[in-house]
Amino acid sequence: MLSDLYIRLRSLFRRSKVEVELDDELRFHQEQQADKYMRAGMSRDAALRQVRLDFGGLAQIKEDCRDARGLSILESIGHDLRFGIRKLAKAPAFTTIVIVTLALGIGANTAIFTLVNAVMLRALPVRDPQQLVVLQWSTRRWPQNGISSYGDCSPNPRNATSFSSCSLPYALFQEIQKQTKVFADVMAFAGPSQMILSGDGATTIALGEVVSGSYFQALGVSPALGRTLLPDDERSGAPAVAVLDYAYWQRAFGGSTAVIGRTIRLNDTSFTIVGVTNPEFTRLTPGKSVDLWVSLSQAPSLGKQWAGRSNPDRWWLAVVGRLQPGISRAQARAAIDLLFVNATSHGKKQHWDKIDNPHLDLLPAQEGLRGIRNQYDKPLLLLMAAVGIILLISCANVAGLMLARATTREREMAVRLAMGATRRRVIRQLLTESLLLSFLGAAVGALLAPLGVSGLAAFFSESSWLPLQLDLHVDARVLLFTLAAALLTGIGFGIAPAFRGSDTSLTSHLKGNTTTRARHSRVQLLSLGSALVVLQVALSMVVLTGAGLLLRTLANLRRIDAGFDTGNLLIFDLNPQLAGYKDEQIRRLYADMQRQISALPGVNSVSYASEALMDGGYSSADMKIEGRSDRGKVEILTLQVGPNYFSTMRIPLHAGRLLNSSDTASSNRALVNRSFVAKYLAGRNPLGMHFGGDNPQDPQWEIVGVVGDAKFATPRSEDAPTAFMPFASGSASFEVRTTPAPATLMRAVRNEVDSLDANLPLLRMRTQSDSIDRLLFNERLVAGLLGLFAALGLMLASIGLYGLLSYEVSRRTREIGIRTALGAQRATIWSLVVRHGILLVSLGAIAGGGAALALTRLLASLLYSVHPTDPLTYAVTAGMLLILGVFACSLPALRATRVDPATALRCE
Repeated sequence: MLSDLYIRLRSLFRRSKVEVELDDELRFHQEQQADKYMRAGMSRDAALRQVRLDFGGLAQIKEDCRDARGLSILESIGHDLRFGIRKLAKAPAFTTIVIVTLALGIGANTAIFTLVNAVMLRALPVRDPQQLVVLQWSTRRWPQNGISSYGDCSPNPRNATSFSSCSLPYALFQEIQKQTKVFADVMAFAGPSQMILSGDGATTIALGEVVSGSYFQALGVSPALGRTLLPDDERSGAPAVAVLDYAYWQRAFGGSTAVIGRTIRLNDTSFTIVGVTNPEFTRLTPGKSVDLWVSLSQAPSLGKQWAGRSNPDRWWLAVVGRLQPGISRAQARAAIDLLFVNATSHGKKQHWDKIDNPHLDLLPAQEGLRGIRNQYDKPLLLLMAAVGIILLISCANVAGLMLARATTREREMAVRLAMGATRRRVIRQLLTESLLLSFLGAAVGALLAPLGVSGLAAFFSESSWLPLQLDLHVDARVLLFTLAAALLTGIGFGIAPAFRGSDTSLTSHLKGNTTTRARHSRVQLLSLGSALVVLQVALSMVVLTGAGLLLRTLANLRRIDAGFDTGNLLIFDLNPQLAGYKDEQIRRLYADMQRQISALPGVNSVSYASEALMDGGYSSADMKIEGRSDRGKVEILTLQVGPNYFSTMRIPLHAGRLLNSSDTASSNRALVNRSFVAKYLAGRNPLGMHFGGDNPQDPQWEIVGVVGDAKFATPRSEDAPTAFMPFASGSASFEVRTTPAPATLMRAVRNEVDSLDANLPLLRMRTQSDSIDRLLFNERLVAGLLGLFAALGLMLASIGLYGLLSYEVSRRTREIGIRTALGAQRATIWSLVVRHGILLVSLGAIAGGGAALALTRLLASLLYSVHPTDPLTYAVTAGMLLILGVFACSLPALRATRVDPATALRCE
């Protein structure tokens, strides 16, 4: 076996020497046989003649020897490749068109798959990620005081009947850490959140995450410089230390090794930098960008009021464990679920009853930590399907071109078959040419794909509230996908032309009589070519319909009545608490800021609130309402507002009065919206009614006015019962109503804030329109790219129809000439060609419409105020296809009307 392998390798890499040795060996055997005959009495000439008769052809013997060495197939493929390259080089226009067509299809697929790989498939950059599990509980109601979450796990829709989360109290995390028979290590984290960083030049914003001391140890992440956090750093009273992300260290500190031991201030608290992480550790939760890590014990000093380590009512930590070797997830789940149920239902603090059915599950960290997958997985899968359709259109388009080219090579194929080539050999040659074109197209597409990936990544980042961490480098998975796409594409568009090209009539072509054959082949070719055009039109119809539905959705969402004036509104956020401001200082700062910004030229009015409307977030509370027969608590959206808020936002007053300067947080007077009245106080006068919590210390708010409904979180939000209270303290979102475009006043507003406190950085300065655009990211992304892909599909389908009809006109030149000679009018000839093209487009539109009816239902969750079966969208789409079909048919039809009968008959 080894000797055979040696012979084959030697024959492959030392071919010239092996061929010389083969010639010498054959000559030796011939001479030996000739000597034998000469000893028997034959003359030398007679002996050599008999040897040649005995041996047969030397070329055949050599071929048999090569077959025995297993090299004939390699040589044959090499010949096919060289011949294919020569043939393609002789048809540069055809080759260029095919390569560009395939490059667009394969390049688009590679670009989208690179994003899919980065967001959904790439493994966690930690040691043995398959051993990590994330703890996620489920129950029929929230814990009494709610949870705090940073979007690491799957979100729960509002008004859901069952709930799940991966946020746990610190005390429960400590109990889980003790389960050493189940877990080799357990860690917890929360964040990242924006922190004010000073002490290294200008004050900046850093994204910091609070983690347990076992965080890096459990993940198996080593430091590139210094050390990582240790369990001792989590002890109460331990020195405040921080670990930097490698990329942030390079960006903010210039990669200086002197950073170790340096003191920085985070939210007005001093921290010592003790290490820098390994560059391979880029993120844990997909898409989350973290600049630095600090210990859980430092959370209160950073102003994280929700981060209570001793309070069992604070559910705020995501917990990840590393399984012990030999322990399955099912075994670990059984043990930890029992611990969870006992702690939450039978412990000192009872969060749930048995009827709430609380359970704890262990999910693979790769699956459970979703991050940006929650937002982007569905759009990316839809786009993956769309580019797959574009690749099918490209294949059908190229297959039509290959069919036409195969017909022009019928005589060549007939000669090859006549000289002894088998049909299988001809098919292999034609498939080799198809695969060669496919891989060349894939190579060009792979060069174009990074441009698309960079543009999409920039669009993702611009539409995100926080910086995104996307690892977009090309790995083995992307390369394999591109190679597989090239292989399947080459076979897909090459198989039919290969079989068609090998099915050639030897007699008619070798005699030079192609008339009968042309007629017969025309029927076959046009039936297959027509089917390919119908397929392209049908697929284009599907993509175009999806794009039309999403574009109508986007238009509907942009025209929606938000309940307030979204134009000319500048927004920025502040959190003075992070800089050490106390409540009274914050109130004075906001009053001064409101007064100074209001004095700027071009500013109409200024106010602030605890949240910005139509910005993605919301606050709610469970309260009781006076006068309701149902004494239970109901969920109410809440918003703290500053002076002049309703006039600035242009929310109308419907009853009572607005809040004024005498209405403070301690006066317990509030406004409600019309939805509040309609849902909870229908038929009664709301003015003077009260609502509030059921604890004695909870304030009871008196309703003094009713205002109009306004969209709170997103354009898709339903008008919900909302209460507006006077602003108390804490972080705020400022709203600045301007006369000119708000972006022109950004610098002036920033200067006014700096004049009050240069160490108080603005957070997320943006216009209201920018906020809405970010909220509509999925719709904008899918609608924009589907529109682009639909345009590409239409272009390819039009080219395919044009090519088919042009080929038909050239094949039917004699027929058209006879018709013209017999008196057919130009209009008749024109309609003959156009009618056939319109028929194909109509068939494709009908087939595509049926497919779209089934497939566009997948878009239902992205649509707004438009149904997946919207007849107007389908009618407009079909009309566009017919119009383009007429244009694609016109040029071949015009060429047909100019056929000269005498010339056509002489050619035949």
